[in-house]
Amino acid sequence: MTTIFTRRSAAGLIAGAALAPLGFSPARAGRVLDLRAGGGFQPIAVAVTHFAGDEAARTLTSVVVNNFKRSVFLRPIEPGSFPEQAAGPDSAPNLDAFRAINAQYVVTGRSQRGPDGRVKTEFRLFDVTTGEQAAGQQYVTDSANTRRVAHLVSDAVFTRVTGEKGFFDTRVVFVDESGPKERRRKRLAIMDQDGANVRYLTRGDELVVTPRFSPSSQDVTYMSFGSSDPKVLLLNIESGQREIVGNFPGMTFSPRFSPDGQKIIMSLSQGSSTNLYSMDLRSRTTTRLTDTNAIDTSPSYAPNGGEVVFESDRGGSQQIYVMGANGGGAKRISFGAGHYSTPVWSPKGDYIAFTKQSNGSFSIGVMKPDGSGERILTEGFHNEGPTWAPNGLFLMFFRDPGGQSGSKIHMVDVFGRAEFQVPTPSYGSDPAWGPLQD
Repeated sequence: MTTIFTRRSAAGLIAGAALAPLGFSPARAGRVLDLRAGGGFQPIAVAVTHFAGDEAARTLTSVVVNNFKRSVFLRPIEPGSFPEQAAGPDSAPNLDAFRAINAQYVVTGRSQRGPDGRVKTEFRLFDVTTGEQAAGQQYVTDSANTRRVAHLVSDAVFTRVTGEKGFFDTRVVFVDESGPKERRRKRLAIMDQDGANVRYLTRGDELVVTPRFSPSSQDVTYMSFGSSDPKVLLLNIESGQREIVGNFPGMTFSPRFSPDGQKIIMSLSQGSSTNLYSMDLRSRTTTRLTDTNAIDTSPSYAPNGGEVVFESDRGGSQQIYVMGANGGGAKRISFGAGHYSTPVWSPKGDYIAFTKQSNGSFSIGVMKPDGSGERILTEGFHNEGPTWAPNGLFLMFFRDPGGQSGSKIHMVDVFGRAEFQVPTPSYGSDPAWGPLQD
């Protein structure tokens, strides 16, 4: 059965359709990679042959290979060892020859411009073990969408091989920092998850911090500090439409969306205490969730919307607590040595990421929602601000290594197997990973 779907983008529609297996033999279910933590893990070896076609094909091949290099769970084989370069998706490659170089999957494809100026991209994924086609898809779109089509191809392969959702067709909002350290210009910016296609969303005439993506739309909430009281703003990254959600006296911190995108939760400072509040974005009704003399901040909803995790010093030091989404009694879940902050619930619901400060070092780690299974993924001079990929398998954060001019954005998988720096035009902080694009 042929599947047709469309994905909207700034450059136009991307239309997709499934490719029937060559020879019309039914493709069996692909093998699923065991992604659990453990010493026996080995990434799946994938041979990505050069896509046939013009310049768009070269770009597409390069982006797919680079995506797999950063995927941790897939390992692209160096093209120099290929027994052959497949001519395109019209015939199956010699899988026996690829088996000899220990390839477990082979990707073939073609991308070329048609008479109407639009680009048609086709790919096929072959399972070397079964000898059958495991996936196949074609996309038709404007040439400006070449990189995005490469991300869609990467997601389709990643999902078929691992059994998990992809994450390549996503964007990240962050704070771009440029200029001398004593006069740092901070602008809200957006980029693809691999650091490409950077676009600035604010001019830099006001200080912007803590951007957060909506999990259900292409909206972003963030804090703006100008000459007046701090403001919570809502920005649609496609239309550029901006509105003030609230202009609160005192200080406001860390606004974040609910899973359905209909509320934001934040902390408001009054006197010496800071408490949590939620706001319904439709009615603008504000509800107080905590009422203590402590500092409660950095709230994050569970993916089912029923609970909230946050940091508080109510016990004498910064620790992580969980309570119902409507407030009430809170339970402490962090008990390791040091201080815990910036908790963020995984989209899968299985982990809570956090920043931990201990013995002069800042670590990024994860724990289960009941506080068990704490695991440090990376540590350094100053790591902060974890944000989850929509598939719950990766985190981005920012790191100031000390002795240099500013922070950089990094990415690590949930098991701490590999870490990568995400390229940005200058320095960057406060990354917020968005959902898969529509």
